[in-house]
Amino acid sequence: MSARLLLIDDDTRLTGMVGDYLRQAGYLIETVPTLAGARERLERRDHGYDAVLLDLMLPDGDGLDLCRELRAHARTRTLPVLMLTARGEPMDRVVGLELGADDYLPKPFEPRELLARVRALLRRASGAPAQDDAEVLRFGRLEIDLDARVARLDSRECELTSYQFQMLVVLAQQPGRVLSRDQIMDALKGHALEAFDRSIDVHISRIRAAIEDDPKNPRRILTIRGAGYVFAKKQDGEAD
Repeated sequence: MSARLLLIDDDTRLTGMVGDYLRQAGYLIETVPTLAGARERLERRDHGYDAVLLDLMLPDGDGLDLCRELRAHARTRTLPVLMLTARGEPMDRVVGLELGADDYLPKPFEPRELLARVRALLRRASGAPAQDDAEVLRFGRLEIDLDARVARLDSRECELTSYQFQMLVVLAQQPGRVLSRDQIMDALKGHALEAFDRSIDVHISRIRAAIEDDPKNPRRILTIRGAGYVFAKKQDGEAD
């Protein structure tokens, strides 16, 4: 069954071009030009969208507000969100990622790149994790359920987007091994790393906020300065 996408953007020329391109690629796509219209559709319990393509600059408000709302509600918390932004400041992208967006694409962009991003986003959201005999990875009080695509700390579900969960899996399946940002992006089969791209760091920060007792002094995901990140082999007082 074709994936269903909601494109939220008031640029009729862009939505027409993007809509036609994605439909030719086999996707079902609906477009809406305002936050009010987007909220109305997303509030329907049977909306059935597989991902949201969200412009940040809309006539009735800021797309970041909608992103924040989606992540605040259990029903839409894991709905993949790709930000489309004409804003040139990297901090705008960082803020979007901190609010829970899974990826971003600066305008102007090539339709082919958008298609690649959408495919990667949907693959991360619905595809199975890398092959592993264990259905649940356990590290002290933290467990990572690969089948349910949920992480739990002390049996309580951690609030992670689909992208963040998959990033956690990449690290947790190689405990004790330092992974560079390039290696993480390659494992996620995401877009090529841009110069000075902080998206990995932002997502790691969000993951730490969900799984660490003290995110400012992490014990599970450690930073190796100049090298990358490592998922600790031993946690919560486990014996070496």
